Amino acid sequence: MDLNNIKNIEKDAISSIVSATLEELENIRVKFLGKKGLLKEALNKISGLSLEEKKVIGKEINDLKDKIESYIANRKEELIAKEKEEQLKKEKIDITLPGKPFKQFKIHPLSIVISDIIKIFTKLGFSVEEGPEIEEEYYNFDALNIPDYHPARDDQDSFYIRDKKLLRTQTSGVQIRVMEKQKPPIAIISPGRCYRKDDVDATHSPIFHQIEGLVVDTDVSFSDLKGILKLFAKEMFGEGTNVRFRPDFFPFTEPSAEVAFTCISCGGKGCSMCKGTGWIEVAGCGMVDPEVFKNVGIDYEKYKGYAFGMGIERIAMIKYRIPDIRLFYENDVRFLDQFYNF
Repeated sequence: MDLNNIKNIEKDAISSIVSATLEELENIRVKFLGKKGLLKEALNKISGLSLEEKKVIGKEINDLKDKIESYIANRKEELIAKEKEEQLKKEKIDITLPGKPFKQFKIHPLSIVISDIIKIFTKLGFSVEEGPEIEEEYYNFDALNIPDYHPARDDQDSFYIRDKKLLRTQTSGVQIRVMEKQKPPIAIISPGRCYRKDDVDATHSPIFHQIEGLVVDTDVSFSDLKGILKLFAKEMFGEGTNVRFRPDFFPFTEPSAEVAFTCISCGGKGCSMCKGTGWIEVAGCGMVDPEVFKNVGIDYEKYKGYAFGMGIERIAMIKYRIPDIRLFYENDVRFLDQFYNF
């Protein structure tokens, strides 16, 4: 083993490294620097040389080892940089190309109807109040004249959580909360989500929206209630809309009534939408029961009040002729497209 052999190994290594790929570099490293590589083999061969020759040849071998490691590292860095540059070129965006089309944002029909209802009633002097969707039994039932034994609790079939808390079955609990903290006169509406254990079909859903209305003052009558709902009907469905009131029962109002509006599809003549009656039931209403006033500490001999509640999905289905309540909740953008082409 002499210096010429070392120079030949160096030339061979450098020649291999400068043209190698990333995959080939590891094989080159093993070939020259591995435990059985050429440099290890060269070191083993200098054992028969003189001490001075060992020093010279040994130093050359060690220097070459460092040089080869440096060449390999530099070549690896160069290849990685080149690979990254090529990748960036492939991923480069041509900003002169036309953009991808996207669907324009559209407001959900229920949001539109809620907004329309709020606009109508706020013009009449009502304020908007909200309440918790996880409600206490007291506000959802007890304070509204619906005790434990009352059959209305079975009818509403509630989603209970714990410690007499449940997902509210109606927005009527908001009127109790408002009357507790606010002295009359009161004129509020309260839109919001409600929950009942209804089987899902074309007209029922376990999640739905209601809007509650409440007015309390010293001079309030059933005639005022009728006038407000007639005005609402004409604003929401058109001037030709008539309103019908029929006696009904609700635990928290007395007297109570069912409210129906003229069918907007047939104008009251009778069709499949109104099942031939010419009317579509929309709301329940009545004068606030004195027992409810007692529960919130309002003098029922001095003050009178009326309340009403409407299903927002019901109003939306009537106004826009939507045949199935499930369409509101299925997240199908085709429904929105069809709705906006209505």
